[in-house]
Amino acid sequence: MPDPKKYVKSKVENARKLIDNSMNKDFLRELERLFLISRQIMAGRTRAERKTKKTGSGLEFSEHREYVPGDDFRTIDWNLYSRLDKLFVRLYEEEEDLPVYVLFDVSSSMLEGNPVKLMHAFRLSAALSYVALAHLDRVSMMPFSGTIDKFFLPGRGKARMFKIFHQIKQAELGGVTDLEKAARSFVYRKPRLGKVVLVSDFLTTRGYREAVNMLRYHKYKVITIQVLSPQEFKPVLNGDIELLDIETGKLKSITVTKNLLRAYKSELKKFIMEIRSFCQDRSIPYFNTRSDDKLETLMLDVFRKGGIIK
Repeated sequence: MPDPKKYVKSKVENARKLIDNSMNKDFLRELERLFLISRQIMAGRTRAERKTKKTGSGLEFSEHREYVPGDDFRTIDWNLYSRLDKLFVRLYEEEEDLPVYVLFDVSSSMLEGNPVKLMHAFRLSAALSYVALAHLDRVSMMPFSGTIDKFFLPGRGKARMFKIFHQIKQAELGGVTDLEKAARSFVYRKPRLGKVVLVSDFLTTRGYREAVNMLRYHKYKVITIQVLSPQEFKPVLNGDIELLDIETGKLKSITVTKNLLRAYKSELKKFIMEIRSFCQDRSIPYFNTRSDDKLETLMLDVFRKGGIIK
């Protein structure tokens, strides 16, 4: 077993190189193609379906309210005044964009897998961000592990992807996963209400339930995407081995048998089903993907079911 610190460092360097190399014209063309696919799926849906409405100064009449000093005289309904001899103002509904916050896990556990889970999570997060931007939403894409170190305000326009790429290049990779702490650091900054897409392997000692419940308590619409590697579904291990916890650096010697592998696969299946059931019971879209899945296949499923671009 190599030195744990050197091992993690090599994994970080490898993931960094993979992400940096992917930020090219070919990837942008792929993102544009995914946007065109999403636009076809959106055909027949109105733009208003992607909006939330609040009372304000838009164009669609909502209701009347009694006039109070300080109200704009231009909003007074003089026809109603002539009938009731009392001042009322007209209130309108205005459309307000729901920002999309894509939070993707860059902790040490995401550095594992072949293909690397972090690379798949990055490509997925970038695709979701680009498509939302192309649909005129405001988007912020933020990496996290134990916390969200840098909060990026959501912006609009496809050209914003270049700024997002630059921000990701500066992000620190690795660390211990703490979904609850990351969610707390997000809501602490009191960003505008919107959609939060949580992309992670959910392999954390601090439960995902607390993180999701915290986001929901603060009125954010949550969408969850779990990224696992093929090796986590079918580990190729046998005999006496030494396992490294890549996040804590702890080593553990075990003897891998067929019974142990069966028990592991059973626990993994149970873990995934618990997350799925937890989300379904709360009407939270949940998606599970392997790091070797085709990006387009998953994106089609997300477009149709996830409410990213609704």
